[in-house]
Amino acid sequence: MTLELERREGVALLRLNRPKQLNAINETMRDDLVATLAELGRDEAVRVVVLTGAGRGFCSGLDTRNFGDGIPTATDPAADRLRFQESMVALPEAIRALPQPVIAAVNGPCVGAGFALCLAADIRICSTAASFGNGAILLGLSGGEMGMSYHLPRIVGTSIAADWMLTGRTVSAAEADRRGLVSELVEPDHLDARALELAAGVAGLSPLGVQLTKRALQANTDASLAAALELENRNQVLSHADAARERS
Repeated sequence: MTLELERREGVALLRLNRPKQLNAINETMRDDLVATLAELGRDEAVRVVVLTGAGRGFCSGLDTRNFGDGIPTATDPAADRLRFQESMVALPEAIRALPQPVIAAVNGPCVGAGFALCLAADIRICSTAASFGNGAILLGLSGGEMGMSYHLPRIVGTSIAADWMLTGRTVSAAEADRRGLVSELVEPDHLDARALELAAGVAGLSPLGVQLTKRALQANTDASLAAALELENRNQVLSHADAARERS
């Protein structure tokens, strides 16, 4: 099993489960993750998803040695390589498309494709053992992949994102916390408990209010003030009626 899924009261704990490979993504894990996220998105009993890794790593990126038959080579047609890229992009897209908020609990190395998963989450917390990196530039590739050039500058700012993506250097948990990549830094032994505590708090709130808040944050990151206010006004009208109905 490339994934472990545990359901609690309103919370789904989804754990990447290839610990010997530091949870590197192979073809099976990619497909399992897309399918599982879609299933969770349809489950109205799940109000928050916590994403973390088994063992000592969150996700070390793409398993290029043992990915499977679907990974192209540099000499394959460009169309084949593009289709592969699009299949990998389905991962952060699936996280972003979930109606429920996603909390990434980063327990260790979070690199490449794993970094992209983390960035697509709504809330990121990490342990002091975590580290982050996008080393594509060190391989002669573009650091802009799987949504990283979109998400990262919006989270930490353009200059910091450029530093990390153009150098490919490893970012410590302390620096990630200082730069605002994560909202909380905790000791390794407390990470799961803190992530579940945070998730339970959100899960106890109005589901519609939570989902509309996630949508507003996504839409209004790039919106004008006028468009942002319009969406917020609509969401407040919808959630106010829903909240009144719940209280009656």
